[in-house]
Amino acid sequence: MSVFLLIAADLVAICVLVFGLYFPRHRRRDMIVAFLAINVGVMGVTYAMATADVSLGFGLGIFAVLSIIRLRSTEMGHEEIAYYFTSIALGLLGGFPGIHAGVGLALMGVMLVMMTLGDSPRILGRYRTQQIMLDRAITSEVEAAHELEDLLGARVHRVRLIKTDLVQQTTLCDVRYAMDPAAPRRTASGASVPSVEQLQVPAGAAR
Repeated sequence: MSVFLLIAADLVAICVLVFGLYFPRHRRRDMIVAFLAINVGVMGVTYAMATADVSLGFGLGIFAVLSIIRLRSTEMGHEEIAYYFTSIALGLLGGFPGIHAGVGLALMGVMLVMMTLGDSPRILGRYRTQQIMLDRAITSEVEAAHELEDLLGARVHRVRLIKTDLVQQTTLCDVRYAMDPAAPRRTASGASVPSVEQLQVPAGAAR
């Protein structure tokens, strides 16, 4: 009975992970079928390996094939890799017939809670990572940081100069920064864009 309970719990958990957490936050539809397929596939393979008389090498070969398939597909971001790994882990927990049902359910719950918190936009949601091409050649990270703060209207915490082209007069930067809603920013043409707070109109002013 505990096996069917874990399988049902896994199906519920993967639906919560995909439809309750991932898609509302990232809106990438093509990853839904990937998460569902890898979860159910890993769960089925794990259950079959745990109940059948197979060698350790055969089991490692199966998961090596899964890894190769993933590596040869389109690139994922770090958040999607985390969801992908969680889908695999949920499938493994749901497919082990020897694990205690309470332990399996608790571990599934812990994974969902940690993904909910770790990917929540309310936790450190102002922080961003981006590669930006500046329209002039810069060789100093300090100078690039000032340029990027003026451009983004944000507080730059770290800048790494990836490429400085003295011929094309461009600089490719990897920047880590925190958004500041009260700070104005400028566009690439040099025009100043008001901040979000400056754009807000008092309730009594609207007709």
